[in-house]
Amino acid sequence: MNYVFISPAYPVTCTKFCNSLNKLGVTVLGIGDVPYDELNDSLKNSLTEYYYVNSLENYDQVYRAIAFFIHKYGRIDWLESMNEYWLQSDAKLRTDFNIAVGTREDQISEMIRKSEMKKNFIEAGIPTARQHIVSDFESGKEFVAVVGYPVIVKPDIGVGANGAMKIENESDLAYFYRNLPPEPYVMEEFLSGDICTYDAVIDSRCEPLFESMCTYPPVIDSVQNDENIHFFTSPSMPESLRTLGRKTVKAFGADSRFVHFEFIRLTGDYEGIGKAGDFAVMEVNMRPAGGHDPDMMNYAQSMDVFRIYGEMVTQDRRIMPESDERYFCAYAARKDGHNFTHAHEEIMDLYKDSIVMQEEMPPIDWPSMGRYVYMAKFTEKEEMNAYFSFVLG
Repeated sequence: MNYVFISPAYPVTCTKFCNSLNKLGVTVLGIGDVPYDELNDSLKNSLTEYYYVNSLENYDQVYRAIAFFIHKYGRIDWLESMNEYWLQSDAKLRTDFNIAVGTREDQISEMIRKSEMKKNFIEAGIPTARQHIVSDFESGKEFVAVVGYPVIVKPDIGVGANGAMKIENESDLAYFYRNLPPEPYVMEEFLSGDICTYDAVIDSRCEPLFESMCTYPPVIDSVQNDENIHFFTSPSMPESLRTLGRKTVKAFGADSRFVHFEFIRLTGDYEGIGKAGDFAVMEVNMRPAGGHDPDMMNYAQSMDVFRIYGEMVTQDRRIMPESDERYFCAYAARKDGHNFTHAHEEIMDLYKDSIVMQEEMPPIDWPSMGRYVYMAKFTEKEEMNAYFSFVLG
């Protein structure tokens, strides 16, 4: 099997996906804009061959790289980047080279445009916030008159919370329209609650081989207010979220892939959407969660999601058994410009038996993921909450 991996050096977890695929006998062919000598040794050892391009933005260069691989290794069976930014390019490449598995160019819009996602949610009967496609100030005021303040504005095509803003009043609204971004935006009613994700490895029949839930405070507040970052992966998942996650997979025909869907667990009642404690969908991401989230899934379920993904690719089934050892895996990340009560040495001394990873993140991730990360696992939620207070207090 020939698997083309676009940008295997970023995110960092791509190395682990390549490693698992290689161990399962897959010919992993990398295309990236990082010079070969700068790749980590594990990635180098996992790739059958690497083709360097000056820029992944240059479609012709990437096209020529795939043509070279086909000439040398034969037909390409699979192509992925695991990166939201390259999903459109991935779909075009699959279309141009007739790669059987994965989203094609004529299917990608509903998977990357929030306005198109919303139509799918509504047609499938999946609870979701009301939405307005941003046009002019008067239309925006009319939408707010229906849903009330605050509202969220965000790029129709965007990654994470980048470019998203919370609008609290008419003054904020007027400012937004005076400085309207050039790219298309959507406006949504604000739903109060924590973000809970449905993360899953899905087979060719749209059935899950692995499922996980991560809980975040509102990411937009963390970015907009420059707050420190904390979130956690749970040892289990509420059945109501599992049901909605699986329903969303079917609604989008999200087969043969790792998915990362975002839901809100409501803290209030919203007419036509749900009551406090219910889940409403925010958006779908047709790739794994970013950062170290896949590692957290492993720690939470004593599992190897990279191996499970590889088993899906090579055999369209899961071989790795479930584990009885389950934990809360906690992510606490400090940002620059904050004062902290406890020094690094104190954290490491008190939680030396619980911490499973600690490192500085790449600068590109500092606004959304924090600069210095401490990741730990706990059997009880109360222990985890005390840990968050100690590291970030």
